[in-house]
Amino acid sequence: MSTSYPIPYDADHTAPVVLDRREGPFGEVVLRRHGALLQIIANGCFLMDTSDGRSERLLVDAALDALDDRPAPGILIGGLGVGFSLTHAAANSRWGRIAVVEREPAIVDWHCEGPLSELSRSALADPRTEIVEADLVSYIQESTEMHDALCLDIDNGPDWTVTEGNDSLYSPVGLAACRARLAPGGVLAVWSAQPSANFEGTLRNAGFRSVRTEEIPVVRGVPDVVHLGVRPA
Repeated sequence: MSTSYPIPYDADHTAPVVLDRREGPFGEVVLRRHGALLQIIANGCFLMDTSDGRSERLLVDAALDALDDRPAPGILIGGLGVGFSLTHAAANSRWGRIAVVEREPAIVDWHCEGPLSELSRSALADPRTEIVEADLVSYIQESTEMHDALCLDIDNGPDWTVTEGNDSLYSPVGLAACRARLAPGGVLAVWSAQPSANFEGTLRNAGFRSVRTEEIPVVRGVPDVVHLGVRPA
């Protein structure tokens, strides 16, 4: 999940503690602890924290539910983040190979040897798991590997991208590349910070069927959603 907005107000007056600060290939990334939460800040913008992983878990579960009953389907997760999607996939014995593409070396380090290993240690130790350090957009375009499910969570979604270049992933060309990386009957699942009726049409025009959107219920505000489409068999 990549929701870029000002760093949250410190309501309980507990000062956040910076655990690590790195200059990465796409700017500064910071890991900090705020009370019980771990937070990732990129270029001064709050990206994600460990407070609520419901939408990331839905991303993985909805993709699996949309698959047929093929044995040990392989999943590619776009974006490691705080590890919610990875740990949820690894907790399900039905998944086969679990590949995660992450472009920030610092985030990978924080999971492998740093504070985020509190969440992902067992998932990373799972023999099905592989971490690929790469830019997801380039990886999708250049890779020849096939997957049964693509679960993409690298920005705010098709209508509200923050990182330059990520919008190409949601374009007809980007979706064609995603479709090419899916096995017949495979599922594309895209996390978004808001629903997008236009994106459903773009998915259909890109050759996906059974297109639908699942929402995460919220008390107020716009719900996070997962857009889904299936490559025809």
